[in-house]
Amino acid sequence: MKKYLLLLIGCIWQMAAGYAQDPEFTQYYAAPLYTNPAFAGTTQQHRAAINYRSHWANLPKAFVTYALSYDYNIKNSSSNIGFLVSTDRAGTAGLRSTNIAAIYSYSIPLNDKVRVMPAFQIGYVSQSIDFSKLVFPDQLQFGNGSAPSTDPDLRNTNNVSHFDVGTGLLLYDNKRWIGISAHHLNRPNQTMIEGESIQPIRYSVHAGWKIPLKMGPMRSGIASSINPSFNYRQQGKYNQLDIGANYYYQMLMLGLWYRGIPLQQDMPKTINHDALAFALGLSMHNLIFAYSYDMTISKLNPAATGGSHEVGLILQMQTTKRPGKVSRKDKYNPCPAFMPDYLWKP
Repeated sequence: MKKYLLLLIGCIWQMAAGYAQDPEFTQYYAAPLYTNPAFAGTTQQHRAAINYRSHWANLPKAFVTYALSYDYNIKNSSSNIGFLVSTDRAGTAGLRSTNIAAIYSYSIPLNDKVRVMPAFQIGYVSQSIDFSKLVFPDQLQFGNGSAPSTDPDLRNTNNVSHFDVGTGLLLYDNKRWIGISAHHLNRPNQTMIEGESIQPIRYSVHAGWKIPLKMGPMRSGIASSINPSFNYRQQGKYNQLDIGANYYYQMLMLGLWYRGIPLQQDMPKTINHDALAFALGLSMHNLIFAYSYDMTISKLNPAATGGSHEVGLILQMQTTKRPGKVSRKDKYNPCPAFMPDYLWKP
């Protein structure tokens, strides 16, 4: 029985790890704290973000990921705080990982326009599997599968939890930004069975540029820009590049993105192409809504996978400013990476 149990858990775990180790969002620009803890406090408002992703939707019990974050720059202070809750679920047995993290970042002005933001993140992660949804050999041998398994090895398989540490750094002005982040610095052991399964560090490098469009019919003063950016990630032997751009016109956003490593072969004579993503968004007052669809372009059958669906929602809550002298902190522009155009003033 033990070998069946180890094989079962190992297969489930490899399914979750085989995609990209950590779950990722195509709309990384709509999941600021998940992308890099240094984005905490990069607006002049309270900010809350909700993200949902269904990966390969046509597969039974596909990968589903949720994230909820909140951040705020403390008034008249260089300190910023943030909170992040993320959870993902995969497989018939509901293999689930949940992370609850607190974030602290510190704003260092280099001049009137440029800031550097170092950040630190500490979280608590729980990982679980629902064995009641599985049927083991002894259940079939002595019954119809409805009775619980009595094998002692099953009782020795436990859900696990551990602390998780991450860090990030961000440099930006009112048009450009570049950041790096590293998660799982303490490399926790995440195995639910005997031995070790060390989680590798996830590194990320990302940058973007907000380019206002002021030619031709755009001279009317209507908010319009194009935002090219990229996000490169590496974790263990896995790596991935997202690159593309969003176009903003008044309250509308359109985006086109590519995922893959075009100069890298994932197998002989096969280029590492993964997906093309199409995004559509809408800004309403302080609310930003975006939907994206990933069309599979790898060797996997697009019809079989069904692509991936993702929804991002950002709420930026306007703070009330007191009349009088403007504080030094308020004189600096917020990071343009996650700002709708009608709120952004170059």
